[in-house]
Amino acid sequence: MDCCKEAISSSWIYPTLILCANGFFSTMRPSESFLTPYLTGPDKKLTIEEVTNQVFPVWTYSYLALLFPVFLITDYARYKPIIILQGISFIITWLLLLFAHGVVAMQVVEFFYGMVTATEVAYYAYIYSVVSTEHYQKVTSYCRSITLVAATVAAVLGQLLVSLAHVSYFYLNAITLASLALAFVCSFFLPMPQRSMFFHRKDAAETLQGPDKVVATFSPNKPCGCQEDTDPASADTRPTPEQPAGQPQPQNHALRVLVQLSKDLRECYSSRKLLYWSLWWALATAGFNQVLNYIQVLWDFRAPSHSSAVYNGAVEAIATFLGSATSMVVGYVKLNWDLSGELALGIFSAMDAGSLFLMYFTDNIWACYAGYLAFKACYMLLITIATFQIAVNLSMERYALMFGFNNFVALVIQTILTVVVVDSKGLGLDISTQFLIYGSYFTVIAGIFLIRSIYTIISIKCRNISVAGESIDH
Repeated sequence: MDCCKEAISSSWIYPTLILCANGFFSTMRPSESFLTPYLTGPDKKLTIEEVTNQVFPVWTYSYLALLFPVFLITDYARYKPIIILQGISFIITWLLLLFAHGVVAMQVVEFFYGMVTATEVAYYAYIYSVVSTEHYQKVTSYCRSITLVAATVAAVLGQLLVSLAHVSYFYLNAITLASLALAFVCSFFLPMPQRSMFFHRKDAAETLQGPDKVVATFSPNKPCGCQEDTDPASADTRPTPEQPAGQPQPQNHALRVLVQLSKDLRECYSSRKLLYWSLWWALATAGFNQVLNYIQVLWDFRAPSHSSAVYNGAVEAIATFLGSATSMVVGYVKLNWDLSGELALGIFSAMDAGSLFLMYFTDNIWACYAGYLAFKACYMLLITIATFQIAVNLSMERYALMFGFNNFVALVIQTILTVVVVDSKGLGLDISTQFLIYGSYFTVIAGIFLIRSIYTIISIKCRNISVAGESIDH
């Protein structure tokens, strides 16, 4: 028996299977595509204005308040307790969603859902603390793929149950709660990691060797690539995450880790290339999450769910498939992203802006669906490219740090958008006008990177002309 336990604990297969099971059941939420119709329907009887201006903004504020402390506590607690906490938050969220009523109760739902999204990082970071580096790419693909499969299955199942079986949104949420309960049970079977990225490093030797591997972590709503840098010459020649011996170190271990994290961030963002890609990441992710948060409200505004057929689940399933397909295509495109990357950011951000303007100017629900599909596909394509460009010369630890910080900046920007545009204490704009603002926001992003790409191209041509002139003189 002891031999079996030892074999299980030392194998990468067991924790990967359990984590994938947890990821599948926690992402298999067939009711999520129909949240707005559920809240504005006979079950909760909220108005579109209450949902838009009073309920949904709480998620953004909760997520922002919890993200940074949870990010640190997740590493300090070594992931598993936070995965269990996420399961508890999921169950509380859906119990309240099923049985609570009123605006305040739904605001509490959004608070706990903010806890769910803040603790999401534990799912993607856990596996790297219990498997060896040679399995990183494989387990990353498994953990990422299973969530995409679950999201697609959930969307299709929800649509079939609503359209064909005429299942009420209440019972759809009950099915989601059952799936989340299974995910919660799975989390208890995860082995407890003995190390973590920052606070519980295994030993100094491993720390020094770790940066030779580059692995991208993921978030379900932010699909990213995974790439290994196997050429030592191309690896980042920066100081190791441990401080040089000649420098004074704080006595407190936690303080020492925080000081080192701040130094790592400064060094990462000192690279102009990483700075520009991170700038796009933060700006675009803020807009993307804002659109995702309110797209169902726009659909319900264009085609009220109490008098029209609802196809939210089918649209989300297609969007997930298109996003996965565009992310895969990037891996086969051979381009000099250093030269063409900013131009791609500008062009596809302009397409995102066009999609959002289409959703604002049309009253046709099918045009709104099409605009959303184009918007999500373009973002998925670009976020994958950005992931490759940021991760390619960074250690896993530094990539995780930049990933977390970029998302934190994105959340700050999203909070500003929510306070000014959405919240009833701000402008409290109607949902249609909000999408005009979001289209204008992506137009600004496109303008920044198109201008930057033109400047880069002109600079390169001038440099080439200068070099050619010098060679002629010689």
